[in-house]
Amino acid sequence: MGRRGKLQQLPADQAKQGLALLVLLVLTALAIAGPTGLLAWNENANLLDKRQAQIAMLSAERDELRNRVSLLDPGAADPDLVGELLRRNMNVVHPDEVVITVEDE
Repeated sequence: MGRRGKLQQLPADQAKQGLALLVLLVLTALAIAGPTGLLAWNENANLLDKRQAQIAMLSAERDELRNRVSLLDPGAADPDLVGELLRRNMNVVHPDEVVITVEDE
C-alpha cells in the first residue's frame, strides 16, 4: 500500500519539476536575449557613449550661452560684443568704417 501512494504522487511531482524547469528556461532566455540581457549589453553601451557625447556637446553650448549672457548684462555690457551685435543685427557702422561686401559664388 505504501508503494501505491508513491506512484499516485509521482505525476504531481513531475508536474512541479517540469514547471520549475520551464520557469528556469524562461529566466535563462530572458537573461541572454531579453531587453537587458547579454545580447543587448553592447547596444546599450554604444547608446550610453552616444548620449554622453551629446551631453558633453550640450554642456559646452550651455556654457557658451551662459558666458554670452553674462557679457550682455545690462549693468556692465561688454562694448565689443555690443558693437558686434549692433553691426550685425541693425546694420549700424561708424563714420570712419568701410564696408566691403563679398558676394557668394
